[in-house]
Amino acid sequence: MQFEFATAPRIVFGPGCSKGIPELAARMGTSICLVIGGSSGRVQWAIDGLTEKGFTPHIVSISGEPDIGTISLKADAARQAGCDSVVAIGGGSVLDAGKALAALLTNHGDILDYLEVIGKGQPLTHPPVPLITVPTTSGTGSEVTSNAVLLSPSHGVKVSMRSPEMIPNIAVIDPELTKDMPPTLTAATGMDALTQLMEAFVSNKANPMTDALCREGMLRAARSLHVAYTDGLNSTAREDMALASLFSGIALSNAKLGAVHGFAAPLGGEFKTPHGAVCAALLPSVMKVNIKALRQRKADSPSLNAYAETAVILTGDMHATPEDGIKWVRELCTKMSIPTLGSMRVTQAHFSDLADKAAAASSMKGNPVLLSKDELLTILTLAL
Repeated sequence: MQFEFATAPRIVFGPGCSKGIPELAARMGTSICLVIGGSSGRVQWAIDGLTEKGFTPHIVSISGEPDIGTISLKADAARQAGCDSVVAIGGGSVLDAGKALAALLTNHGDILDYLEVIGKGQPLTHPPVPLITVPTTSGTGSEVTSNAVLLSPSHGVKVSMRSPEMIPNIAVIDPELTKDMPPTLTAATGMDALTQLMEAFVSNKANPMTDALCREGMLRAARSLHVAYTDGLNSTAREDMALASLFSGIALSNAKLGAVHGFAAPLGGEFKTPHGAVCAALLPSVMKVNIKALRQRKADSPSLNAYAETAVILTGDMHATPEDGIKWVRELCTKMSIPTLGSMRVTQAHFSDLADKAAAASSMKGNPVLLSKDELLTILTLAL
């Protein structure tokens, strides 16, 4: 057995812990680039706290999915402002933007030099500037991952800038910041976290450390995702989902993902749909096709046992089969009104191109079994 394991050097978790961000930031640098979402009002508390500490933060606002052109321009502006550290507060897109900016502040090559799939995938020449990540959603786990997912409109795909050095220095996870998420966003981000936990658990790169995190994360998501969806102010459910998201980010960084995220990259890039909703729409179909393929070609695979254990964790039934796990996921998606791929404007005319792009995606490397193009097309058909 051989594996490596890396995560953020410091993780701060708990209700109200975000109040300590100005003090943490003061130890990281003297000129802060503050990366936020589309509205500064939601993070005015952070702006005020940093101002009280004597900072005049250079504010970068990210609306929607960060694209490579926007990030390049924002990095140039942050360099000109003399920024020597980054604090990113927001959802997965904001955190990804923060990681990319932290890297580009010290690495001045063209952004395509560092991008996977569509670029050169070159390693960073210099370490990124210090970075603090603060999630306001519970889903991507981006606060502890080593990559930044960016949209390339001209290629119609989402791709990653990736480096072990891009793991944030400090991740601050305050479940209180997620309480104002509406039900639709709670469902989409929560299903992203659950998908990441499940894919990392059955991955061909899984290891005992990631397995432990996935088991705990899946248990918490299974008992609390629907509760958080129906009662957003439930503190216990929000805490469970914040932990599930955190664990999913650590797990995927160390154990890879699979076909769900392989498809999510081209689907999100072409149809501009919420990442978590795409993952949820695909998850039951990927489970079904993977399980069938494993039984046919790799019946002794540990991943097949992992699917069975996943079903036990999700259902609470010690005798649950992998198919019971599929049923549980489908029922949860129905209860939370997760849209189908068809409702996202995906048609059969798109299938062949999507399957080709998914097969080439970096996430596909962790899928427990190599899927044929026909099997990839079957996934899309089932999810339509």
